[in-house]
Amino acid sequence: MTAKTVATAPADAPVASKLESLLNLQRIDSQLDEIRRVRGDLPEEVRDLEDEIAGYEVRVSKFDEEISALNDQIKQRKQNAKDADGLIKRYEDQQQNVRNNREYEAIAKEIELQKLEIQISEKKIKEAQYQIDMKNVEIGGTKQRLEERKKDLENKKGELNVIVGESEADEKKLMEEREKATQPIEERLYTAYTRIRGNVRNGLAVVTVKRDACGGCFNTVPPQRQADIIAHKKIIVCEHCGRVLADVEARVA
Repeated sequence: MTAKTVATAPADAPVASKLESLLNLQRIDSQLDEIRRVRGDLPEEVRDLEDEIAGYEVRVSKFDEEISALNDQIKQRKQNAKDADGLIKRYEDQQQNVRNNREYEAIAKEIELQKLEIQISEKKIKEAQYQIDMKNVEIGGTKQRLEERKKDLENKKGELNVIVGESEADEKKLMEEREKATQPIEERLYTAYTRIRGNVRNGLAVVTVKRDACGGCFNTVPPQRQADIIAHKKIIVCEHCGRVLADVEARVA
């Protein structure tokens, strides 16, 4: 709902004038509601699809970052294995020149440690590669769903643009009328009107009495209360739904 900017009507304006202004505003808002009703759930569906697409894109980006980190790990593990292999060759050369069994065993132990490092690196490389493969599968599925949702979004936006295009001029005109219609309404009444509009399903905050019943909730309005409404001496609300009862429609004979 568009916010009211300035209230120009004095608080002591005639009640009949206040009610007429409220009825006029309600008429405009009801027409705007009808225009938006025709759009149905499309605006919300478009927003939901945009959020879903953004979520998928974030997910793909996160997968890409994880794969990049795993590739870095693989690169590092391969370098570790290469370094260990170089040390093994160096230790094996040293073994040819040892002076006693103690030195030989110490070097043999270092060789075993480097071989173990190679085994660990190879194991970690396989694990990382497996994770990369699994993430690539997930990325493929996510990208497929992403493309499907993008097509859905394109179709929904197309439908919405057609509907909005058909009513855009009318909506703009009504919004301009609404801006003018709010000016004579004092802030207190406008706030109450907005609150009631937000609390009722059909958006009717100001109604008339039709066939002895509230035009909003259809509960019976007693004759004496109808007489008070017709008198326009004070603003009267429905005791059942809280809507403003602006007037009583004459019965057709």
